[in-house]
Amino acid sequence: MIEGQPFQLFSLSHICVLLLLLLAIALLYIFRNDLRLGRSNLVCRYGLVVLLLMTEIAYQLWHLGVGTWTVTEVLPLQLCSVSLLLSCVMLVSRSYRLFEVTYFWGIGGAGQAMLTPELFYPFPHFRFFHFFLAHGAIILACLHMVWVEGYRPTFRSIGKALLWLNALLLVALLVNQGTGGNYLFAAHKPENPSLIDYLGPYPWYLLSLEGVAFLLFYVLFLPFRGKQKAMAPSSELT
Repeated sequence: MIEGQPFQLFSLSHICVLLLLLLAIALLYIFRNDLRLGRSNLVCRYGLVVLLLMTEIAYQLWHLGVGTWTVTEVLPLQLCSVSLLLSCVMLVSRSYRLFEVTYFWGIGGAGQAMLTPELFYPFPHFRFFHFFLAHGAIILACLHMVWVEGYRPTFRSIGKALLWLNALLLVALLVNQGTGGNYLFAAHKPENPSLIDYLGPYPWYLLSLEGVAFLLFYVLFLPFRGKQKAMAPSSELT
């Protein structure tokens, strides 16, 4: 584990960040129609892509700079790290198939991370800003695809998201075995308090997480239940 000063859950700085995220979400919704216009759409999509990539690059460079970069902890194999990269490709390609997975992974995973961060550095440390900027931008990227691009997940999308999540879990288990890491928290529970604490001991909480993931994904699907999926241009349905 990377040592540092403790992060306080629901401290003043944490609550302020959550309020700022809610403000950004509200602004995205209010200006959703304006952001559908050509230039505004490009600025919003590619602005999010630049922000996401900069947070990931800065994170990797920071670890290299302080001498803590290791394959045990820094590979982009956590759910939110993969969601970040998928969000970038989704925003550029406007791929509906990527949206089907990234919507559930991104909002479900990053939302949980925002509420119960696996973070060891408080405000105003670099890692504090990196963590909340990256996870907040993932959520905004997914909501952009819903409110601006007009994409809608279907019930089948839940199955696809779960299928690919289990495929990622298998990769994480193999990488954890070879590196001694804890990617996807598949080796042990997070150090900081989280929902996983209530799901039983290792390895049974991995099975519990399957049910939690389905319930969470279903809740994220509920706003679209009974609504027709908006279609992207045929050239972009990839």
